[in-house]
Amino acid sequence: MRADDPQDAPVPFQEFVLKVHSRCNLACDYCYVYEMADQSWARRPRVMSAAVVRHTGERIAEHLRGHGLTAASVVLHGGEPLLAGAHRLEQLVTELRRLAGPRITLSFVVQTNGTLLDRRMLELFRRHDVRVGVSLDGDRAATDRHRRRPDGGSSHPATVRALELLTGPRYRPLFAGLLATVDLATDPVRAYESLLEFAPPTVDFLLPHGTWSTPPPGRPADPARTPYADWLIAVFERWYAAPRRETGVRMLEEILVLLLGGASRIESVGLSPAAYVVVETDGEIELVDTLKAAYPGAAATGLTVHADRFDAALAHPAVRAGQRGVARLPTACRVCPAQRVCGGGLYPHRFRAGRGFDNPSVYCPDLYRLIDHLARRVAGAAAPGAARRPDRPGGPRATPERPAVGFPIGRTGAAVGTTETILGAPDRANRAAVRPTAGTGEAR
Repeated sequence: MRADDPQDAPVPFQEFVLKVHSRCNLACDYCYVYEMADQSWARRPRVMSAAVVRHTGERIAEHLRGHGLTAASVVLHGGEPLLAGAHRLEQLVTELRRLAGPRITLSFVVQTNGTLLDRRMLELFRRHDVRVGVSLDGDRAATDRHRRRPDGGSSHPATVRALELLTGPRYRPLFAGLLATVDLATDPVRAYESLLEFAPPTVDFLLPHGTWSTPPPGRPADPARTPYADWLIAVFERWYAAPRRETGVRMLEEILVLLLGGASRIESVGLSPAAYVVVETDGEIELVDTLKAAYPGAAATGLTVHADRFDAALAHPAVRAGQRGVARLPTACRVCPAQRVCGGGLYPHRFRAGRGFDNPSVYCPDLYRLIDHLARRVAGAAAPGAARRPDRPGGPRATPERPAVGFPIGRTGAAVGTTETILGAPDRANRAAVRPTAGTGEAR
């Protein structure tokens, strides 16, 4: 594509992930911030200062106005963002909205482990219309396997108490949903049903972070085995066959939308252009923070809100690469019939030491198996080719005798947000996507 081609123009940022606190009060053993390759958290200030907040707000307003945008989402993240305290969080939200001015709407969401979520915090979020996403892996047994306190104590009772408050009549409108990390040691249906007890508007099951150099737990070298797909397929069958719509399941819904010709709103599947950026507590502008799972400095841009515009980050080669559709795929993925649905998987999961990111996802066999299963289940609503069974795990190679037509492909593209937050990009009303049905209920 030519550099002057208007289709090559970058998609401006529409989601700003602010690391308002760089520490956490839990010691989750799968955390990409504290337990994986990049340990830059240790050198950063604990909390985002007023000066960083001000510069960030000025840069956000400048970026949105410069690109003619009137809305964006701001994610309060960490570490554990509630460690910043109610007063500082209120100042941050108020300041960013003040700097944005009356013609720009900023939608806020906080992603929290829930252990510090009390009435004072919820009243603050209610006053300022801040939605709340909570991380929880399932029942107490599932949670205690990974999400413990630094002293080894259980975090589950405190999170449950917070969810009981959040899901009461006064605060339920703030509830954005639940994030859960897939654990092969947990029964998938039990995990799903334990989360359903809180009647979440959506559940997002995340694959644990890993790379080819440091594989995720239980991901075997044998491509014929697909334990993560099997886990998610069990959840899908329970969710899809329910007599009524009980909740949304983010990854599964997005795959269905892609299979039926729509566009994804999350970065882990599909080829929609990535349109989010991260600001650390010291004001450093970074790429998606899950890159910290790959190697030290993988998320760094060398830019800061003190000295640089967000347009400088938009011009970063990694950001531009993340907006190039099929051209951003690893070489090996470009002959796969699932390429436009899978999208090569989450970018950090492609890393291999010595070869960089030009590799299929470490979850390639699982993603292909999951997509194929969903395609066959909705074959009656999709193209006839959706029922095609893969020739081998990981996806068949296209040949003149066997063209890559196994999956219906969505041809639209909408900007996406990061899967590490429960909220996607703010343009929901304008999303060009097909809404599938689940059982006799509606899966929107």
